Amino acid sequence: MLYNFKELLEIYGNRYKVNKAIEEKKILKIERGIYSDDEYPNGLDVVTKKYPKAVFTMNSAYYFYDLTDVIPRKDYLAIELHQKVAKDDRIKFYYMTKRLHELGVTTLNTHNTTINIYDKEKLLIELVRNKNSLGYDYYKEIINNYREIAYDLDIPKMEEYLEYYKNKNRLLTIIKDEVY
Repeated sequence: MLYNFKELLEIYGNRYKVNKAIEEKKILKIERGIYSDDEYPNGLDVVTKKYPKAVFTMNSAYYFYDLTDVIPRKDYLAIELHQKVAKDDRIKFYYMTKRLHELGVTTLNTHNTTINIYDKEKLLIELVRNKNSLGYDYYKEIINNYREIAYDLDIPKMEEYLEYYKNKNRLLTIIKDEVY
């Protein structure tokens, strides 16, 4: 199980006892602020513990939903615009306004853990919005996979999401042209 330092203080009672447990290897320091009683914790568990308000998005989410077979080299996380996070080379952060960050958040059980992730409708919008920053072949692979599940998508939900974007008409036109 994973813990942050505050949780360890609640368990052990004080800083001295926490440090003693770490010294005796009852608790292992995984990285700054993250501790475990397991020697090899799940990497996704570590990320979700370290960034509990973050949501998996873009390349990570497309991979978790089997919309691509390309394993991302980094974890792609969306966080609120003014949320402070330490620089982490293993993670690509996408900063969003509060309303966009909360839009379409769901959970997914994957790789023996539960993560916060955007639903497929929100991810399709994000895919189209970020089309130019993705490689052509990568974009086409994901769009083709969206075509295969097009009739499983909740179109009214997607249209509701589009209301929060400035260029909603252009995004909707692209989605209709490329997916439906």
